[in-house]
Amino acid sequence: MSLLIKAVEWNGKKVDIYIERNRIRKIGEDLFVQANRVINGEKKAVIPGMINCHTHAAMTLFRGYGDDMPLKPWLEERIWPNEAKLTEEDIYWGAKLACLEMIKTGTTTFFDMYYGFDATARAVEEMGLRAVLAGVCFDHFNPLLTEKCKRTNKALLASRGKYSDRIQYALGPHAVYTVSGELLQWVHAFAVEQDILIHLHLAETEKEVENAKEKFGCSPVQYLNRLGILSSRLVLAHGIYVDEEEIRLLAEHDVAVVHNPASNMKLGSGIEFKYAEMKEAGVRIGLGTDGCGSSNNLDMIEVMKQAALLGKGWRKDPLVLSAQEMFESATAIGASIMRVDAGRLEEGALADLALVDLRIPAFTPNFNFVSNLVYSANGNCVDTVICDGKILMENKKVTGEDEILERAAQQAYDLVSRSPKQE
Repeated sequence: MSLLIKAVEWNGKKVDIYIERNRIRKIGEDLFVQANRVINGEKKAVIPGMINCHTHAAMTLFRGYGDDMPLKPWLEERIWPNEAKLTEEDIYWGAKLACLEMIKTGTTTFFDMYYGFDATARAVEEMGLRAVLAGVCFDHFNPLLTEKCKRTNKALLASRGKYSDRIQYALGPHAVYTVSGELLQWVHAFAVEQDILIHLHLAETEKEVENAKEKFGCSPVQYLNRLGILSSRLVLAHGIYVDEEEIRLLAEHDVAVVHNPASNMKLGSGIEFKYAEMKEAGVRIGLGTDGCGSSNNLDMIEVMKQAALLGKGWRKDPLVLSAQEMFESATAIGASIMRVDAGRLEEGALADLALVDLRIPAFTPNFNFVSNLVYSANGNCVDTVICDGKILMENKKVTGEDEILERAAQQAYDLVSRSPKQE
């Protein structure tokens, strides 16, 4: 299968992009090549597919359910009781809705941490996206649950060969307050042995940091360092409450951090994410939406604007967190964090890209495309999405989207109304 995108705007000029199988083979002006399919790129700009470095896909089912609550009561009163009732069918349709939303808004790869690995993997396979799916780890400091979690994740890894190479397996210990030190150390050792990533919520709230100091005698970052699990395979979600020494530790061990501005603001977790300090220290910083239960949508173009404005606002400095930096975090840096050969428009890279409709007010006038994308637009500007060399959306339409919207809504209403599972 080959694709040729004709006369699309890129870096201020019009180019043709030739895609063969799942790779970008040639970028140039007036390419003379034969392709199975030709796409007209006139009045469109091309960007790498967005990389969503932190979400909980099936939580689309909780969109608008439990809004305007602090994190702890939100989890304990709204989310966890309903998650206890989740079925594979719930997770499948919730994840399928998430994939649809990400395609519609230009995301081609996401890092997911949620229950129902196989249900989510099935949805990703069918929708054509790329994902790193983390096997969930909770033991609540219960040794029996620790061993159960180990067995479950070993079995998941053993079965990963049944999915395409668009799906990677990772480990997802939830947080230091729900996962024992023993299990965290096992996760690290197993990840090293299998050469896979680890995804962990950390330093998301002031209360989490206070509790860690009471329970462990140190901050969450220092606790991970003491356990010996800081490494280049560790991807931390949130990381709001870290000081200069902790940032140095993260940089020293090449730990990546994912900024999730929407959920941080909505849950009142905090706003002073130290993007500039982390970047200066050498920490790789990705961007994420978090789950729809706490951020309400999966639009990575909106996330870029939220991150930029939030960072400028609390610092009272318009020179920090530029549009270009946000764009790089949402594409190339995110791809690096997730070990995906994408996030950039280069010959030889994976053919994961999106075409942006320039015939809308957000790009009129268009003095600076990246600035307009970050500060003016949202995901509705995306016209066409290609992942792994295949067209997933064209003319803003995804095959089967009406059925997905209907079925996911049905599952969500049924989930919150049904009785708790009987043990």
